[in-house]
Amino acid sequence: MKQLRSLNKYFWKYRWLFLLGIIFIVLSNYFRILSPQVTKYVLNTVEQTLKKDGSHTVAKSNYDPLVQKLIIKNVENTSSTFKNKILVCGIILLALALISGFFMFLMRQTIIVMSRHIEYDQKNEIFKHYLTLDSNFYKTHNTGDLMNRISEDVSRVRQYTGPAIMYLINLAATIGFSVFYMLKENKELTLYVLMPLPILAFTVYYVNTIINRKSDKIQSLLSDLTSNAQESYSGIRVIKSFVQEKAMLNFFEKNSEAYRRNAISLSKTEAIYFPSISLLIGLSTLITILIGGMYVINGQINIGVIGEFVMYILILTFPVSAIGWTASMIQRAITSQRRINEFLHTRSDIRNEAATKPVILKGNITFKNVDFVYPHTGIHAIKNFNLSIKKGEKIAIVGKTGAGKSTVAQLLLRMYDPQKGEIFYDDIPIKNIDLHSLHSQISYVPQDVFLFSDTVQNNIGFSEIDVVPDKIREAATQAVIDKEIMHFPHQYQTMIGERGVTLSGGQKQRISIARALIKNHEIVIFDDCLSAVDAKTENEIITNLYNYLNNKTAIIITHRIFSLFDFDKIILVKDGSITEQGTHEELMKLNGSYAEMYYHQQQHEKAGVSV
Repeated sequence: MKQLRSLNKYFWKYRWLFLLGIIFIVLSNYFRILSPQVTKYVLNTVEQTLKKDGSHTVAKSNYDPLVQKLIIKNVENTSSTFKNKILVCGIILLALALISGFFMFLMRQTIIVMSRHIEYDQKNEIFKHYLTLDSNFYKTHNTGDLMNRISEDVSRVRQYTGPAIMYLINLAATIGFSVFYMLKENKELTLYVLMPLPILAFTVYYVNTIINRKSDKIQSLLSDLTSNAQESYSGIRVIKSFVQEKAMLNFFEKNSEAYRRNAISLSKTEAIYFPSISLLIGLSTLITILIGGMYVINGQINIGVIGEFVMYILILTFPVSAIGWTASMIQRAITSQRRINEFLHTRSDIRNEAATKPVILKGNITFKNVDFVYPHTGIHAIKNFNLSIKKGEKIAIVGKTGAGKSTVAQLLLRMYDPQKGEIFYDDIPIKNIDLHSLHSQISYVPQDVFLFSDTVQNNIGFSEIDVVPDKIREAATQAVIDKEIMHFPHQYQTMIGERGVTLSGGQKQRISIARALIKNHEIVIFDDCLSAVDAKTENEIITNLYNYLNNKTAIIITHRIFSLFDFDKIILVKDGSITEQGTHEELMKLNGSYAEMYYHQQQHEKAGVSV
């Protein structure tokens, strides 16, 4: 149960709903528990009426003060005939049922509503925490598992904060009232009737141990199944192009079969509860009639007590049968909350330190002896990296695939921290700059373009709140995508599908560029964002960028050489280290690796081959 302690803050937050819910549960059960006593009075009245000769002495019965003073007393005073008494008692039983039902309605309106509020808060807490975690976390955890924890696991926890809590309190109130009045009426008969309960308690304990183990296994299998499905949906074009539909289906069926087999095994285990409880309830009823009948014959109780006890047993049927169900929900909630807590207790390696503060960035950037190794692969991406960029400079970082170019961008955005060395903005260590302040002052176009399943307009204006359409169109024009958007069915209101699936690679890149251009920041980072556009469009974008980047610090990462763009400095990166740097003219005079790349690119362009 210690896993569920983290939910106590929610119970405190909604304590008034919780408290009112408990009160309504108690009131509902109190008025429901009065019906057996009214029924006992009716049966006693019938017995007394039938025994006109008075040959049999009837034992005295115990009633609740409310039944004795407000119901029986008024019935005796106002109803002179037997028929009138029965009629009035029938109306009273109906009224008690309505009152009990009304409080039951209020009970659900408080407890269940509270659980929905908790579910809402918990999902927001988890999602908010997800947003604080660093890139390395998402590289080591699959999306399906993350989705399962915020949906399926939270849903199972809600079953605990709502139905399980409600039924548990209801069970305590029902058993409390029933046993109290049963003991008050006849202690010996009560003990006989409740004898099967220890057997039930043992069954619940034993079966719940099995359920807890199987629930944990099922949740793990469900995460695997969700991940498998999510990856298949995202990679459907690859699956179809390689004709792997059958292989993926077989893989999914294998995972699904494992989940089905374990889920059925759990269902069979849970099925033990209900037959066991029905048997024990039936035994209690038989004992009541058998032992109670003997007491009636001996004059120890009247016949109304048997009716009262049978009704108590019927009232106890659902709460007692819900023991297994409630225990199962609690066990599943423990398993799910443990999985949720694992993530909530995970802390990002990239976070604000005590000394961090918001800083207005001017555009000066310095790398000093930076070394970086990817923690999840061990790849040494950056080695002894030293670079100084002044405000307003245009820098190109050039190199082959895998040279470490994109890692430089990740470090500048502080998606990762280097193991050695430091990065400075305006002579301030990057670790001393507030993360939100840092990210909000850098325009970034990633290498791996991601577009949301939304309109073109909302994707371009993603970084701005209430951005005006004219500004969006201006950014699209600079990214040379406006004309194509205007030919879309609904122009800027066109839905582009999940991850931009309805667009070409070049269109997605240019929309991503427009998204960055709409932010007017001092530092701009473009990470190989023109790889999918043709040469003519590329030249148009470069021309537009040259005007846009005036007085801004720009870092353009690319595996191609932009000879039309006048860079202040070009950095050639190989195996994570800077091998050459200088202007285009200076590097060409060196006649080294950069010059070789340039001549190689020119030959391919003349031959009409994309590099």
